[in-house]
Amino acid sequence: MALSLRKLQQPLKAVRICFSQADGGYKLLAVVSGESACVGRRGSNALDVRLLNRLIHAGNRSCLYYNRYEVSFVSGSALELYDSFNFNAKGRTGDLNCRGFCSSVDSETESDSCDEDGGEGENRGIESKAESGEVDRVCKVIDELFALDRNMEAVLDECGINLTSDLVMDVLERFKHARKPAFRFFCWAAQRPGYAHDSKTYNSMMSILGKTRQFETMVSVLEEMGEKGLLTIDTFAIAMRAFSAAKERKKAIGVFELMKKYKFKAGVETINCLLDALGRAKLGKEAQVLFEKLEPRFEPNLQTYTVLLNGWCKVKNLLEAGKTWNEMIDKGFKPDLVAHSIMLEGLLRGNKQSDAIKLFEVMKAKGPPPNAKTYTVLIRYLCKHKKMGEAITFFDEMLGRGCKPDVAIYTCLITGYGNLKRMDQVYGLLNEMREKGCVQDAQLYNALIKLMTNRRMPHDAVRVYKKMVQNGLQPTIHTYNMLMKCFFMTNNHDLGFAVWEEMRLNGCCPDENTYTIFIGGLIREGRSAEACKYLEEMIGKGMRAPQLDYNKFVADFSRAGNPDILMELSQRMKIHGKFEISDLFSRWAEMMKKSVKRRNPVH
Repeated sequence: MALSLRKLQQPLKAVRICFSQADGGYKLLAVVSGESACVGRRGSNALDVRLLNRLIHAGNRSCLYYNRYEVSFVSGSALELYDSFNFNAKGRTGDLNCRGFCSSVDSETESDSCDEDGGEGENRGIESKAESGEVDRVCKVIDELFALDRNMEAVLDECGINLTSDLVMDVLERFKHARKPAFRFFCWAAQRPGYAHDSKTYNSMMSILGKTRQFETMVSVLEEMGEKGLLTIDTFAIAMRAFSAAKERKKAIGVFELMKKYKFKAGVETINCLLDALGRAKLGKEAQVLFEKLEPRFEPNLQTYTVLLNGWCKVKNLLEAGKTWNEMIDKGFKPDLVAHSIMLEGLLRGNKQSDAIKLFEVMKAKGPPPNAKTYTVLIRYLCKHKKMGEAITFFDEMLGRGCKPDVAIYTCLITGYGNLKRMDQVYGLLNEMREKGCVQDAQLYNALIKLMTNRRMPHDAVRVYKKMVQNGLQPTIHTYNMLMKCFFMTNNHDLGFAVWEEMRLNGCCPDENTYTIFIGGLIREGRSAEACKYLEEMIGKGMRAPQLDYNKFVADFSRAGNPDILMELSQRMKIHGKFEISDLFSRWAEMMKKSVKRRNPVH
């Protein structure tokens, strides 16, 4: 049966995907929606294709119809797995006057490894040669003196620090959430005799500025690197990713002009980097337009089409993803395992499970054969949608094909069973991991803590935290944020404050979420004066003002009769562009002053 496929005016609602064998691999024949269909090759308005009644022979699909069963787990209980632990916080609120220094932890995401996008760690991946004690000493000076607005640089001058590139990198990594202290230290280090920043330290500072959207300063740093001959291709990649993440498409493309200015050639790898950055920022259409504009000037490779495919899949545009897939094959490129995994995840993002499974079966029958990461994509989706029977079927199939499960796939299964409150299966999987020698990582423990906090089980969450520390794993800022939020939500304010103290003692740097949770807890406890102090500290470090119930915040000050603090906060908020909050503080301050005058008339 031949169908005439016309260009659709409306987005597809129900998408089906079909493949046929081609010289370069399996070509996407058609994406069908209801009575209409749109076709394969980009730029065609009409094309006749033949839809396949069957994707592959029934024998190749037989694994879809396994009798579903669950892995036999060893029963266990929380008490058997975790030692009892408490913060010893009864009757204490933590030393709120102490400001802790920062530690190198990953907090860019608040998702465990089973989340759809996963967490992209920012660790440098290279072991530092700097002494940790020296790094701690520098961080403590910076944090304490910067927060108190004292002469940080003069004290650092007197510390006798032996500055090295590794030490500067470690300090910047620890202050990656607090751009102002980081940049101030960076500038101080640049003036020290006998030391000069290299490309690595400059790029590290560029990354911090880019992620906090300080683009003017970031470009100034880039230009300074150009004057000193320290620019690398990574420098431009950092700038591209930063602009793309902020959806500043024109500025991201403008990085090419900077490259031209400093005699850097924009080759295929650089263009791929920009296209990938745009795609990850869910600017798939913009990436496609840029690609079509630049295509005559460079030779696209397989990675080029793969990043374009990823961009379309990120925004769930399966129609354009299918066109990119076909164009990839038309250009003579054979989609590899990465491309297949991206297409698989794109179909699942669009809730096209049956089509995703068909693609998965094609991979098993004709190649490239799926590996553990490919299985993780499918199992993650099934766990997220509470289809644990199907998830276990694919997990068991994976084992039968000789793929070794890793901690990421176990985390997906544990999260899936945990969300269904089947804790016996959770503990069974943990036992199975230990028996098979699968090392548990921080993301797994964070997933367990998230399960406990979501179920309002703070003390069980603390037991998991304690086990995490005992196993030598460093808690991330997300770990502390989850614990603190859970305690405040369950009205265990003392324990919430104790988490802040625990975080401080472990040298972990609070990020914007940490401050928001902590300040909110102080306000709910009626401790607005202390909340004010941490709000000022947060803004002073260059972070955004948190989204809080400011009416309650100022009402507490009103009861305390302290309008001067509110007026000062009003001015600070205005400086940082928070005009609505500034006006709110100002109005309450004026109301408080009038109230004081009425109570104390001048005779």
